[in-house]
Amino acid sequence: MDSLKQYAPATQRNREPILEVLLRALPKSGNILEIASGTGEHSLFFAPAFGPRQWIPSDPNPMARDSIEAWRKDSFVDNIQPKLNINAASLSWGIEEQELNITTIVNINMIHISPWAACLGLMEGAKRILPSGGILYLYGPYKQGGKHTAVSNESFDQSLRSQNPEWGVRNLEDVIKVAEEKGLIFQEKVEMPANNLSVIFQKQ
Repeated sequence: MDSLKQYAPATQRNREPILEVLLRALPKSGNILEIASGTGEHSLFFAPAFGPRQWIPSDPNPMARDSIEAWRKDSFVDNIQPKLNINAASLSWGIEEQELNITTIVNINMIHISPWAACLGLMEGAKRILPSGGILYLYGPYKQGGKHTAVSNESFDQSLRSQNPEWGVRNLEDVIKVAEEKGLIFQEKVEMPANNLSVIFQKQ
């Protein structure tokens, strides 16, 4: 299974600050759906802090799903569910009819490394799936007031756009606007390491 495991160095740097915010901001009951879980390392680290609640990882990339499953099977964490194949941009995530009792959606480092349609789909999915009072948690770099908050973020933005013109660091106000159009009310932003933000929304 080790050969299937992928590693994201940023996970080691940001997982503890993110967990600190999640422990404070998430509802005290219900399961947690992670959209765009990537390597699966975050789910492995976060899930034990929320047991017996279930952490449900997902990713549209087959290699990422293989990595998620490899980490899960080699762990002793018993409240991580098998990975799901969910594309945030899809009109249906294929789980809407399941009784999963999801009260939180967590999305880390996706919005800037995907087309804008993925952000729109994420908000639409959160509207469909979250109950009233449910939480949508986002983490990543953002522009604020149309301006980069750090030179490093500006360089990162240029690098992303050179790889794919549909990618790029988003304007926080634009993300808040599309979220609130879906009944996801902006609660707070938290300054995080390396010029990132935690952004928290609550479903009306």
